[in-house]
Amino acid sequence: MTQQQALKILKSGVNVFLTGSAGTGKTFLLNQFISYLRKSNKKIGITASTGIAATHLEGRTIHSWSGIGIKKEMDEKSLKHIAKNKRINKRIKETQTLIIDEISMLDANRLTLVDRVCKKIKDPFLPFGGLQIIMCGDFFQLPPVSQGEKSQFAYESPVWQNSNIRVCYLSKQFRQNDSAFTDILNKIRENKAGLEELNLLKTRLNQSINLSVRPTQLYTHNVKVDIINDLELSRIPKKEMTYYMIGQGEKRLVDLLKKNCLAPEELKLKIGAMVMFVKNNFEAGYVNGTLGKVVDYDDDKCPIIETTSGQHIIASPVTWNMEENNEVVASVKQVPLRLAWAITVHKSQGMSLDAAEIDLSKSFEHGMGYVALSRIRRLDNVRLMGINQIALRVSPEVVEKDKEFKKLSEI
Repeated sequence: MTQQQALKILKSGVNVFLTGSAGTGKTFLLNQFISYLRKSNKKIGITASTGIAATHLEGRTIHSWSGIGIKKEMDEKSLKHIAKNKRINKRIKETQTLIIDEISMLDANRLTLVDRVCKKIKDPFLPFGGLQIIMCGDFFQLPPVSQGEKSQFAYESPVWQNSNIRVCYLSKQFRQNDSAFTDILNKIRENKAGLEELNLLKTRLNQSINLSVRPTQLYTHNVKVDIINDLELSRIPKKEMTYYMIGQGEKRLVDLLKKNCLAPEELKLKIGAMVMFVKNNFEAGYVNGTLGKVVDYDDDKCPIIETTSGQHIIASPVTWNMEENNEVVASVKQVPLRLAWAITVHKSQGMSLDAAEIDLSKSFEHGMGYVALSRIRRLDNVRLMGINQIALRVSPEVVEKDKEFKKLSEI
């Protein structure tokens, strides 16, 4: 399905699951739909399963929006307590369309809770209280975080089955422009990656990358990437410049934005520092994940970044908003950069990286290798430090479900 076809379905008012492989422009399309809803004066709940994904859409987490917080189960008394909260009650009552991005990381129990809260406040007889529900994501991406027992995927929730959800499966690839690499990623998605794909990936073991900057080190484990970045910055014998994030709005919401924004609250840079842009700005010439290095500062002391393509971009401060039913309730302003010698796979979700150095020898979960590799545009811009068999595996259950989603999208 093309983006134009999917957008037409989204605009029709039906419930939708928007999916497709990494790099097919799901978030880009969501932003187009959000823009359309705003122009139509529709009240929107813009949410995501993680704070980082929520900031990309200028929303908040679904846990915060619905009032369920960290709870996985809730009794009737707790539901009534949420429904009596004036702010939550007003928010949900006014909302017409609810968007949940990165649905793969929201488990079935919590999606059921969101449904119960919406029913309690709006219509008790309709799924999600009668809201148009738009869920976006790819179940091959990072799964729900579980502590102990295995969490169920969102599509296993009864409300998913009862919501008459139309599947829009995007097929055109925008991120990868390397057909051999795309084939490898597709084979991994189908759990058909074998010796041939492994050997092709191994051609990138300890190989150098022909770019003007070092590739970002992408870690599957939550190692101390800040320590790596700070250490590399300290090795540059240049004057340090510091940029502070400015917040506006209710303190609690501003603090949430600061916590989830990929740009740090205190950004320290030097000429020669390796950085990446952490916001999309097509007019200015960068997207979330564009790599470069600081080469100078302009008259306003904004850093000038030389990208891997040799383009020079002035990184002027930009704003991240948190919106609630078309009103900005909090905002932060910062230079849209972070140090880029190292980053975690989790924080790289949604990014298109020019180059990366990846160690997949410690992959421990289905889909981890796919998520890491699918961030990068070309195979020759991957420097592989190690790889194990788990890195080529994805959940067999998700493979079968994905086939079903593809068929449903064709109906």
